[in-house]
Amino acid sequence: MTIDRVRPRLILASQSRSRRQMLEAAGLSFEAVASSVDEARLRREMEAAGADLRPAAVARALAVAKAEDVSRAHPEALVIGGDQVLALGDRIFEKPADLAAARGHLEAFRGTTHILVSAVALAEGGRAIWQHDEAASLAVRRFSPAFLDRYLETAGDEVCQSVGAYQLEGLGAQLFDRIEGDYFTILGLPLIALLGELRAREVIEV
Repeated sequence: MTIDRVRPRLILASQSRSRRQMLEAAGLSFEAVASSVDEARLRREMEAAGADLRPAAVARALAVAKAEDVSRAHPEALVIGGDQVLALGDRIFEKPADLAAARGHLEAFRGTTHILVSAVALAEGGRAIWQHDEAASLAVRRFSPAFLDRYLETAGDEVCQSVGAYQLEGLGAQLFDRIEGDYFTILGLPLIALLGELRAREVIEV
């Protein structure tokens, strides 16, 4: 007699719309529970401790912290944590607080190439059991001031939901000359690697 393996409940430790949409489109059944991790505080603590502050290390630390935070409240579930870090040279950007900050981001990016690092972690029983990160390179074209005005007016407050003040799947595609990297990574989650790990753990069908 074959006994079906009981698959754990999946939780996404985020209320990010783009991450929810990616998982839903891939056919995953999951719940979304926001973590209580203070990202700015965690970064300050990492800096004070002399931790690795390269974009990949920061993205991984945030993804793990979010996954473990929600996992402690739901130890029986398999929790997915994700985070994304944008770096232009040595400067790491955070999500713009408003349209004025979004304008500042985009003016800084104009004519330059920045890096997006997306990290994902799995936690169970309050402990991270897997983590992964991927990077993408995005070259922003030298758009005109008139284009930037029109872009921000058309896109509106939605741009503040993204660290880069753009959604590549929409109007934001017009900002770029060249993009190198995985599409899902740019949207904020290394989806293919995550699905592969979930299959390896027999959480989703092989």
